[in-house]
Amino acid sequence: MDALYTAVATATHGREGRAVTSDGKVDVKLAPPVELGGNGEGTNPEQLFAAGYAACFGGALGLVGRKAKVDVSDAAVTAEVGIGKQGEGFGLKVTLRVELPDTVDRETGTRLVEAAHQVCPYSNATRGNIEVDLVVE
Repeated sequence: MDALYTAVATATHGREGRAVTSDGKVDVKLAPPVELGGNGEGTNPEQLFAAGYAACFGGALGLVGRKAKVDVSDAAVTAEVGIGKQGEGFGLKVTLRVELPDTVDRETGTRLVEAAHQVCPYSNATRGNIEVDLVVE
C-alpha cells in the first residue's frame, strides 16, 4: 500500500505521560482511568482509539452513503472501546453505535453501516483481531 497520508505521534511514559502529534495539533496528558487504578486526570489510549474509530467510521459511512445516493450527513457514530484481560495480556473490544437520520429506513441504514464496515480503515485494521459489534440506532 502506498500511504496517501501518514500521521505521526509520540507518547512518553506510557499511560502516565503525554502524547503529541508531530504537527502539535494533538497534545494530551495521559493517565489511566480510575477503573484501571489510575487517577483519571488525563485521557487514555482507549479514548483516543474510540475517537479515531468513530470519526473514521463516520467518514466511511458518508462515502458509502454518497455512492448509494443516500444522505447520511447527519449520522452520528459512537465508538465504545473496552479493554480487558486476554490470555497473558490485554485485548480490546469495540461497539460502534450508529445513529442514522430519520430519513433513512432501517434496512437501508443497516446495509450502509455494513458497507462502511468493509471500507473503514479502522475496521479493516481490526478485522479478525478485535471483536467489533455494529449497532444501528
